[in-house]
Amino acid sequence: MSKTYITITGCEHYFGQEFMKKGMLVTLEKEPDNKHDKEAIKVTMEGLGKVGYVANSVYTVLGESQSAGRIYDKMDSYAMAKIMYVLPTGVVCKVKFPEPIL
Repeated sequence: MSKTYITITGCEHYFGQEFMKKGMLVTLEKEPDNKHDKEAIKVTMEGLGKVGYVANSVYTVLGESQSAGRIYDKMDSYAMAKIMYVLPTGVVCKVKFPEPIL
């Protein structure tokens, strides 16, 4: 699978993004019972819990990142992502989809 990037949004509702650094790992988890977005993917960090969501709006997706709706069906219930850039307008991560079992 080609490289897939996402933007984390909503950090200001949790712990902010000031502590996030390039190379940190986050977990992406589908949230099918989310009443605001049926394609919601929450972003968590070990020891903290929820830190935001995968952006799912043209107003919050940065650059050529993919929205939650674009990756929702490509991932299982969970996926990992690595923080690549911490920008004033958001956090961009590279998604690490699990390798298929042959």
